[in-house]
Amino acid sequence: MAAVRLTPNGVTATLAGDLDLKPVVQVLDIKSISVNGPPGAAPRFRILVSDGAATTSTLLASQMCDLARSGLVRRGAIVQLTQYIVNNVNGRRAVVILNMEVLIPECDIIGNPVVAPESGVSNPNSMKVNQSNGAPQIGSMQGNTINSGITHTGNAPVIQRSMGGNSSNLVVRPSDSAPVFQPTVQPPYRPAPNYKNHGTIMKNEAPARIIPISQLNPYQGRFAIKARVTAKGEIRRYHNAKGDGKVFSFDLLDSDGGEIRVTCFNALVDRFYEAVEVGKVYVVSRGNLKPAKKGYNHLNCVVTSVNPTTTIQRKNGMETQKRAITLKDMSGRSVEVTMWGDFCNREGSQLQQMVESGVFPVLAVKAGKVNDYSGKSVGTISSSQLLINPDLAEAHCLRQWFDCGGRGASTQSISRDFTPAASRNEIRKTVTQIKDDGLGQGDKPDWVTVKAALTFLKTDSFCYTACPNMIGDRQCNKKVTKSDSGNWLCDKCNQDFPECDYRYLLQLQIQDHTGTTWATAFQESGQELLGCSARDLYMFKENDDPRFSETLIQCLHQDYLLRLKVKEETYGDDRRIKNTVAKVERINPVVESRLLLDGISRLLASY
Repeated sequence: MAAVRLTPNGVTATLAGDLDLKPVVQVLDIKSISVNGPPGAAPRFRILVSDGAATTSTLLASQMCDLARSGLVRRGAIVQLTQYIVNNVNGRRAVVILNMEVLIPECDIIGNPVVAPESGVSNPNSMKVNQSNGAPQIGSMQGNTINSGITHTGNAPVIQRSMGGNSSNLVVRPSDSAPVFQPTVQPPYRPAPNYKNHGTIMKNEAPARIIPISQLNPYQGRFAIKARVTAKGEIRRYHNAKGDGKVFSFDLLDSDGGEIRVTCFNALVDRFYEAVEVGKVYVVSRGNLKPAKKGYNHLNCVVTSVNPTTTIQRKNGMETQKRAITLKDMSGRSVEVTMWGDFCNREGSQLQQMVESGVFPVLAVKAGKVNDYSGKSVGTISSSQLLINPDLAEAHCLRQWFDCGGRGASTQSISRDFTPAASRNEIRKTVTQIKDDGLGQGDKPDWVTVKAALTFLKTDSFCYTACPNMIGDRQCNKKVTKSDSGNWLCDKCNQDFPECDYRYLLQLQIQDHTGTTWATAFQESGQELLGCSARDLYMFKENDDPRFSETLIQCLHQDYLLRLKVKEETYGDDRRIKNTVAKVERINPVVESRLLLDGISRLLASY
């Protein structure tokens, strides 16, 4: 086994408050202890650790107790304490281990560690310093007292700081004149804590020390970070089962290059939104830490095309702007980036003018959201940053590549809207294949595209009466019923309204060259198919307007590309496949012709 070296003076320095030491120590003993808590609460573990000389009793945090239960941490194990706190409990220093790494599961006891008395006051006659092969070891001593370099103030050990000269670090043994060097440890500055008595366990009420963002982890209860605000999002409103709410986020960057996103909800939005300013430095503490989502990324690319801005309607009924641009880089790939909201008229308009004038700028995208739906694409969010021709080494290198031949280099798109014709509407299926391939029978729905025509549409119940109430920026849309007063009553909102809204709920029969099947189309898809709103069509029917039948006839026996969500559902004891129309597209003859030609080419190549 390779030689193991424990951290000299590791126990003493840790008890003195050095939280950055990360000492390597050995487990001498481990005991299970009961804690006050609800019935059935799991026990905690107290372990005795040694640095080869001194020892101290420590407590494992609840998230580390599995190491003890599994036997990975046991007597003789060599561990490194990577994160811990030191509390003052009844005049004694208590170490709580928040995180540690097991270096060696089992090892012979190293050195001659001396177990400290329960009082926490070291016995000066119980330790002696010996020098053996340059490695300090602790042995027993009878009689003479050794100056250990530890000054006791109360019961808390403090490492003395060297005041001057080299001799202040020396300890001289009474029996010989060989000097023994005692390392001195200076604890970091910490404000004097103001502790209050809360019974057996005392709460650490000292101010949290500032630590780098890169060292944060979800198990930290107390922390503080000091960082500069690099981006700030707008206030967004939402509605869920708990009610209405609002949220905003801002990004922080500290002096070590660590980055983190801070999200504030509801009352904290009112408290901090106006106070937080981009470019200013803040100290943030007392938050809940969560692992970062991996669906966000940064990239540097050259803008090769910019599409015009379009206005679309979101599911909540609100309109927003959308603009798509195409980026390419030295990897030989291109990607679609979708701008939303203010990005379209701000950076989007500037990029469009540059591209139309023959200038292809380098664009740095920070905190873009990566989408995996039918390919890779990137979308902006409120806290995204778009930097045009940034002064970065990567940007200069990219510019040189583009100007020296990269502009004409062929690229392959990784985004769904820019893929070749053969795979543009990938996972193309026929009606019969939906059943034959067993689609929709898994845990998640299957998404397929079908080229089919509408052959029948049920007209007795093609829409439903919907609640018009606006909850934040979203319409309720729940079904309403007419009350005795003549108003429309919504059970969810517990309100009645003089007027209601109408939303599509179409039952369609679609057909291709292989067979027929039923599908359901909701508001957006129904409006795309019929070309008018559900309210207008309902009024046509109520007033016996001939436009009702004309509207239905014009969409029948027309070919569409239907994006279907296929999922098996249970109705009583009957299980059946339900097809829901998620998107409707008109047939583009050019694209369809290319698709057929590509299919023929692949078929000929297989022979």
